[in-house]
Amino acid sequence: MPDYLDDLRLAHVLADAADAATMERFKALDLKVETKPDMTPVSEADKAAEELIRGHLKRARPRDAILGEEYGVEGTGPRRWVIDPIDGTKNYVRGVPVWATLISLMEAGEGGFQPVVGVVSAPALGRRWWAARGHGAFTGRSLSSASRLHVSRVSRLSDASFAYSSLSGWEEQGRLDGFLDLTREVWRTRGYGDFWPYMMVAEGSVDLCAEPELSLWDMAATAIVVTEAGGSFTGLDGRPGPHSGNAAASNGLLHDELLGYLNQRY
Repeated sequence: MPDYLDDLRLAHVLADAADAATMERFKALDLKVETKPDMTPVSEADKAAEELIRGHLKRARPRDAILGEEYGVEGTGPRRWVIDPIDGTKNYVRGVPVWATLISLMEAGEGGFQPVVGVVSAPALGRRWWAARGHGAFTGRSLSSASRLHVSRVSRLSDASFAYSSLSGWEEQGRLDGFLDLTREVWRTRGYGDFWPYMMVAEGSVDLCAEPELSLWDMAATAIVVTEAGGSFTGLDGRPGPHSGNAAASNGLLHDELLGYLNQRY
């Protein structure tokens, strides 16, 4: 079985380059922001970071395909790098430090492409998380200075911490009643948003998180970090991996209950 460690090292190099580019423009007074057709914002920093990562990949992995949020898919083959240059652009453009560059390598296999490497780098928070298939999940400043991640062992909803992004998507999908019922059952809820709740699940500081609408580049990197830390990452339909257009992540012990609440009366 491939060990993917060379790919993981490359992903860290890509994240280092992206961090330098995004931090240079973070809180810049002249940052240019546009609105995409789906009415979400995109900044010049999003585009520059993705262009930078794509340039590195074309030199280092010319045979691999690339899928990015800003510039779509390029190339074909059994290996595909999936990039979200800034996950949390709305935070980025307002000066909120909760945003990250997400870099994943996906490989063709049974059931389609599956993530085999993931790096989540949040330079404004001074944090980075990563994983490679079969090697576990870690957090730290670098590959050589890291601690291994493990999900929590909380087994009752009444003791669990649940994180989410916002209420609007749940209401639009007709899932709000189940969502609110879940919030009443758990010990604590917090709206951290974007990539961060998934990393907290992997660290064991949060037990459950979910989002009703996501793209592949939002999930590929976070999915493998959660699963390599011992957790569960599925769509709301229970399908494993980042393929359902939405996400539910947990320590595994509470996953069925999480899905049950979010799908009740749906």
